[in-house]
Amino acid sequence: MNASGTDTGAPHIRRALARDAKRLTRLVRTSRAYEGHWAPMVEGYRVGPDYVESHRVFVAVAGTEGPVLGFYSLVLDPGGRRGLGELDLMFVSDTAQGHGVGRRLVEHLREEAARAGLDAVRVVAHPPAEGFYRRVGAERTGTVAATPPYVMWDRPELMLPIV
Repeated sequence: MNASGTDTGAPHIRRALARDAKRLTRLVRTSRAYEGHWAPMVEGYRVGPDYVESHRVFVAVAGTEGPVLGFYSLVLDPGGRRGLGELDLMFVSDTAQGHGVGRRLVEHLREEAARAGLDAVRVVAHPPAEGFYRRVGAERTGTVAATPPYVMWDRPELMLPIV
């Protein structure tokens, strides 16, 4: 239980629904991980119902239908690369961070990736999140160059093996 009374101990993870889109967008836009010079990356960002319906998006909620604690989106075979997935988005609410929600989302991601027959998932991480991905087993494989005007900094590229 955190200070706001949200149970973050054992989140329920389910497929995201179009009706979740506004809550996911709010989670992205209000993330403290993107304050200051990181803010332009999520300014105006929108997770739309169309995105949720056309991608493998999963949400962690408190209880069965409580507040959204976090979410991720897995892309299968990006660019036609069989056996490889890509983590498109992963966010954990500020109040749920440090309570195992991110780890649980990664465990779920691995289960989904294994069911889809993937060998690994590529992660292009927000620089401050690199340590988290390394702690859950991802290995750094390179750097993705900045792409101004939207992404003004280089980002670590990692590979998360599916075991």
